[in-house]
Amino acid sequence: MDNVKFQRSIDIELPTQFGKFRVLAFNDEYPNCTLVFYKGDLDKMKNPIVRIHSECLTGDTFGSLRCDCGEQLNASLKLIEREGSGIVIYLRQEGRGIGLFNKLRAYKLQEDGLDTVEANIQLGFSADQREYSKAVKILKEKNINQVRLITNNPEKIDYITKSGIDITEIIDLRISSGQYNEKYFKTKVLKMGHKLIIK
Repeated sequence: MDNVKFQRSIDIELPTQFGKFRVLAFNDEYPNCTLVFYKGDLDKMKNPIVRIHSECLTGDTFGSLRCDCGEQLNASLKLIEREGSGIVIYLRQEGRGIGLFNKLRAYKLQEDGLDTVEANIQLGFSADQREYSKAVKILKEKNINQVRLITNNPEKIDYITKSGIDITEIIDLRISSGQYNEKYFKTKVLKMGHKLIIK
């Protein structure tokens, strides 16, 4: 985590379909940047709701039904709006860390019969290449040492806990599988230990 460096940041207001949020952006990986969507006073939050979300262009932007990423992001923002306070840290880790083009290559392998884990491995990657040091650095810089974490990912829980941040509650958004992502859900449950609802 010590090698994570944020060059500079900018903080703006962003009205959204879910409510008014603020966005804190760090230009740590030009031209990409790490984003923090938040509601409330970021410098005074104690034990906030936190979603650490990895970028998914197909799900977040285009509404893909092959995953639940867009649903997770939208549900997190809705929950934070209802609560009146909370944080979404948006990490640029497309395709569980393998990038957009490789994710689409993995999708093609899935169309040919492989599951999401097998496809990553076939392409020479691990099942999940993400890491969360930037999220931890942001939380610690804001003196946030306790969080109510929105996740169903045991690796994320383990990473955050080992970083010294106390998870006081795991929030499950209870998103169910559908016609196009049932196999994806089953693979994440059986091979990656995720807590998901399979219809």
